[in-house]
Amino acid sequence: MNASQSYWLRAIVCSVLILMLAFVPAGVQAADAGQKYPPTIVFMTDFGVVDDAVAICRGVMYGVMPGVRIVDLTHQVTPYSILDGARFLYGATPYYPAGTVFVVVVDPGVGSTRKAIVAHSKKGQYFVLPDNGLLTLVEQRDGIDGVREITNTAWMIGSKLSSTFHGRDIFSPVGAHLARGDDWTTVGPEIPVKDLVRLDLKMATSNDRRLDAMVIATDGPYGNLVTNVDGAEFLKLGYQRGQEVSVRIGDKPLKIKFVKTFSDVPVGDPLLYIDSRGRLGLAVNQRSFAATYDIKPPAPLTIPRAGQ
Repeated sequence: MNASQSYWLRAIVCSVLILMLAFVPAGVQAADAGQKYPPTIVFMTDFGVVDDAVAICRGVMYGVMPGVRIVDLTHQVTPYSILDGARFLYGATPYYPAGTVFVVVVDPGVGSTRKAIVAHSKKGQYFVLPDNGLLTLVEQRDGIDGVREITNTAWMIGSKLSSTFHGRDIFSPVGAHLARGDDWTTVGPEIPVKDLVRLDLKMATSNDRRLDAMVIATDGPYGNLVTNVDGAEFLKLGYQRGQEVSVRIGDKPLKIKFVKTFSDVPVGDPLLYIDSRGRLGLAVNQRSFAATYDIKPPAPLTIPRAGQ
């Protein structure tokens, strides 16, 4: 092969490569050029894993974006519990990078007038979910800077949308379109952030006398109480580990020792502790606090400052 032939062969190969790249979806180009890892969808539902619902939704996502990585946050959210979904989302999001797409289907209002939305947080994460309060805790911590209603049928699947399986028909394909790198502003009209549906959960507040907060959930099968009190905020009340703390949960006044871990008190005794997510928790060593004291979240929580 002479020099002229070699030149033209290289030119043809380069042209073919450029044409091939032009037909690669935008999200794949971004993943290859600028990302070390593939785009990620974090998937959470209250579907359980007994039937085929989760696998169908995952199949829809792979159909839109075959190279996507899907992480199952949990599919065991307490059925219909928007509050549990909100707190799991709150707990998981700090550990995922900007660009992660969270697809959440805890949707007791499926088929009703509630909106299906995409929201974008100030941390650069996307949320595909029903507008029913699931974003409440994430918004309080991270902020939301954009919301759009999902109306673009080109981002959905099926000629006739089911009135009871929007996880398959709407949320899953939209999440995959976002992971693929499609322009999220084309999903539908903008909604003012102020119009988002929010759970009636006030943020913990404190003054010179006390801290007012909420018990927002129980911790899995153990019955520990989950609160909306950041551990650092609790410590500002002036308590040291080993001290007894007066607390009021609803109308129940209790005295509970503040300790580092469960085994710091005898089996069957209550304790206050900073949980693995950095929040104030209430537990009974090897028992259920919720069952022992008949606590059903959400419930108001009041703690006086040390020395009050």
